[in-house]
Amino acid sequence: MNLQLDTEKNTVDHFRSDIINGLQSTPKKLPSKYFYDKTGDHLFQKIMAMPEYYLTRCELDIFKNKTDELAALLMAENEAFDLIELGAGDAMKSTYLLKHLTEKGIDFTYMPIDISGNILSILHEKLSRQFPEMKIACLEGDYFKMLQKAALLSNRKKVVLFLGSNIGNMTLEEAENFCLLLNSNLSSEDCVLIGFDLTKNPHTILSAYNDKEGITAAFNLNLLTRINNELGANFAISQFQHYQNYDPISGACKSFLVSRIKQSVIIGSETISFDENECIDMEVSQKFSMEKIAELCKKSGFTVTGEIKDTKKWFVDSIWKVK
Repeated sequence: MNLQLDTEKNTVDHFRSDIINGLQSTPKKLPSKYFYDKTGDHLFQKIMAMPEYYLTRCELDIFKNKTDELAALLMAENEAFDLIELGAGDAMKSTYLLKHLTEKGIDFTYMPIDISGNILSILHEKLSRQFPEMKIACLEGDYFKMLQKAALLSNRKKVVLFLGSNIGNMTLEEAENFCLLLNSNLSSEDCVLIGFDLTKNPHTILSAYNDKEGITAAFNLNLLTRINNELGANFAISQFQHYQNYDPISGACKSFLVSRIKQSVIIGSETISFDENECIDMEVSQKFSMEKIAELCKKSGFTVTGEIKDTKKWFVDSIWKVK
């Protein structure tokens, strides 16, 4: 059997299973990791450029203007290591760190992990031009499978980047389980840098996810288009509407798609029924206090070795070490 075709079939089967299971659950839910096809990648680039979307600029401020401090915290000793970025995307922020390490002649291999093969191919081409001497090993797939693959590729110290407040795309319970699993896939003295969006004025947060141009809405609705294109479904995209809310007490900023009418959607042999005004839970963007971050670190078996905030103190990159 053609291995590439077999792999593609398994990927589609897994996608179909996740989508159907999510839409048959109560309440209905779709995994946000599937936002990122080629169109989704493009829309997210537009989101990051929006004036309301402060997250990228805040963490970029850290990576651009505090690179020396970042590098010093991540490399307590001048030893060779693997720099692994979970959900690397276009590596816009981490490129500043890559440039710093390369210029200093540090021995490292950059291992970007992403579920989108499209974005990885673009990234590899870009970085190969910019840093022709840098060692790059792109890993396409789920985080932990690729972390295990990275461990097989090399036994050097691992430094893991998890940027952009991607940790916020989980509930607090999911974030704790994720960090526990991350810890179990690393060795003593390995470290991680996790970006956390901090709690702040609720209006600032809500505006970042409910832009007037409707780019975030299009980003969410594109997943329905992807399901139509890849699974042969018949979502009527115009019959779903984006809705966003933020709870400043819990710190959860959540996005939904609302069915405008009573309707049914067919995906293969499955029929999914929607009531009028029924919601699909699309994504959570959790905001954190410094106390919550410290608690999460302790519960998942790490110790905090450093914290760097942006100029506005809206965002923090927290550096944790495996005990």
